Amino acid sequence: MNLTDIGVNLADKRFLSDMTLVLERAAAAGVTRQIITGTSLEGSRSALQLAANNLRNNDAVVQLYATCGIHPHQASDFSTSALSELRLLAQQPGIVAIGETGLDFNRDFSPRPEQEKAFAEQLQLATELSLPVFLHQRDAHERFLPLLKEHRDTLKNVVVHCFTGNRKELFDYLDLDCHIGITGWVCDERRGKPLQEIVKNIPLNRLLIETDSPYLTPRNMPGKPPKSGRNEPSLLIYVAQKLAEIYAIKLDEIAISTQENSTVFFSIEA
Repeated sequence: MNLTDIGVNLADKRFLSDMTLVLERAAAAGVTRQIITGTSLEGSRSALQLAANNLRNNDAVVQLYATCGIHPHQASDFSTSALSELRLLAQQPGIVAIGETGLDFNRDFSPRPEQEKAFAEQLQLATELSLPVFLHQRDAHERFLPLLKEHRDTLKNVVVHCFTGNRKELFDYLDLDCHIGITGWVCDERRGKPLQEIVKNIPLNRLLIETDSPYLTPRNMPGKPPKSGRNEPSLLIYVAQKLAEIYAIKLDEIAISTQENSTVFFSIEA
């Protein structure tokens, strides 16, 4: 079984001390491809470095790729020079999408007008470079949707990452031919029930899976979660298992569909 984790924060400091072991555990669990999320200029550089080093390593146990973008939390750092650097980073081997970008009106770490400007300009950059986009939306659907609609016709592929929204939001994104990224949130018996009730509406050809590690450890994993509380790519299998249960299909079908979807979405050679 081969799985692709489309959203892993592998450049996070919590992976620095044992990254080799993390990748080996992922490979042993069948997670043979990972897309490292870039959330700032510095984070995007780090993600690219990990991906580029991996591409040069013929003995790598996992294929690593990266996105580059500025998260809405860091939108205050967005500028003309930042956009220029993103444009250069995005054209390097190993980068497969623009993002993580979008709107977050839950925490409002950056002023909303600055978030909207950074989001719109990164969508334009993705159009310019014909790259997919990796999107974030929290409590901002009413502004996020019209901005996305404005650019959707010229965008290549779109994934709404770590989807936790309601039925209306889901169908709004599906109507725009977006892919949907599902994390361990769907495995949570406490706060994941609303998502469990609607996730089956995602056609299998629009479904992508991710850990968003080191966050959102799947709560359906057997035994106790890691003492550190850290999620990691090897645990992606539990997201796939929960989805197979909800869709009432075999685990292999989830694995095959999501692997094929990620290959096409990110234009990665199979």
